[in-house]
Amino acid sequence: MKSSLVIGIIAPSGYVADPVTLDRATAYFERRGHRVVVDPATRLRSQRFAGTDDERLESLHHMAAQPDVDVIIAARGGYGLSRLLGRIDFDALAASGKLFVGHSDIVALLLGLLARTDAPSLVGPTTCYDFGGEAVSRFTEQHFWTALDAAHDVVAVEAPGQPSVSASGTIWGGNLAIVTHLLGTPYFPRIDGGILFLEDIAEHPYRVERMLLQLHHAGVLDAQSAILLGDFSGYRLLDNDNGYDLDSAIDTLRRLTPTPILTGLPFGHVRDKVSLPIGGRGELDSTAHGWTLRIAYPGGPWVRLAARTSALAGADPVSG
Repeated sequence: MKSSLVIGIIAPSGYVADPVTLDRATAYFERRGHRVVVDPATRLRSQRFAGTDDERLESLHHMAAQPDVDVIIAARGGYGLSRLLGRIDFDALAASGKLFVGHSDIVALLLGLLARTDAPSLVGPTTCYDFGGEAVSRFTEQHFWTALDAAHDVVAVEAPGQPSVSASGTIWGGNLAIVTHLLGTPYFPRIDGGILFLEDIAEHPYRVERMLLQLHHAGVLDAQSAILLGDFSGYRLLDNDNGYDLDSAIDTLRRLTPTPILTGLPFGHVRDKVSLPIGGRGELDSTAHGWTLRIAYPGGPWVRLAARTSALAGADPVSG
């Protein structure tokens, strides 16, 4: 992206444990020619949260109300958005036309935004984890900036043992624990024929299986065109597992739902991750050797981004 944007940073969940990462991320965006607005509450701490519930809610609404901000990225995940869901003005967030970005805990906000207003968003990097290190993943930044600057993207995965499938539908999902947590609430999108993507961190395979079973028993898995599984790492197998592992859990679900389940999505609490539009359109083709997802970005915030970059097209380009 060569035209400059205004990027807002908020922390609606956990507090920023290492402020240096926030400074590095700010410098990263500025080097690429963008202006950064860091909400002061991003540096607060109350227990495990970035400020009190009231402070984090005010920070979210305040950033959404800034007329010049184009993209709002979560500083980090953690926990805390669930406390705010019943008080968030989703209509105001949608009307702002801003693109909300992040993964992990902020998925509760992004899915709630889709469920309450049909407004799309982007599941992708968080500020400190992905842009605040000493080195930034070229893979992550390539897909992130493509998501902001292009109408289409392609994710190609080499992964043997996949079911053969050709499917299309609305792209949605995120962190498995958050998706399951929202089930049965007004913040859970009702999507049929979608492409559901899921990931999680530090959840033993039996917990992953249990959450997937909850989605299955609720009819969510059967209603999809396809399910894409990303990274599930950070757990430790136990002596009494006796060979039971993540593959065993996935095999169990594959026997229960007719919806094809594909693995290998480069997404999750990992360094190299794609950015996926909640509410975007996906075209999926899979063979036994791997699969390809063709992404079409939706309207909403992308209309604003296109207008913004078009208006600034005459400015001197800045390369990153």
